[in-house]
Amino acid sequence: MTKTKWILCAGDMVAIAILTVIGFATHGEADLTFLPRMGALYVPLSISWFLLAPALGLFQPDTTSAAKQLWRPALTALFAAPLAAVVGGFLLKAPIIPIFVAVLAATSALGMVIWRAFYLFWNYQKP
Repeated sequence: MTKTKWILCAGDMVAIAILTVIGFATHGEADLTFLPRMGALYVPLSISWFLLAPALGLFQPDTTSAAKQLWRPALTALFAAPLAAVVGGFLLKAPIIPIFVAVLAATSALGMVIWRAFYLFWNYQKP
């Protein structure tokens, strides 16, 4: 795996972690007692993301170097979130609330686009 792919994978994992913590914090659930619940969302979302991302070319140089390709992380997040919610609901033995899935998809898409846009600007800025 190339250095670029390692950076993208690590950044994706950090972005998903930040999104997860922010999501829980907005509900006043950011202390360590909620760590298992955070894990029950973080792990399925990460797995879903990394199952779908290669299929949408999110680690290809031509995709990561063009701003017009930033729709790809958004689309990946929109498909990864429902899968993650189903798996998370199964792990927690909890019902899957449709509005939660919609908010998870929207915030994940926004967060991943922000991270990938930052990467694009940082890595491909003109001298």
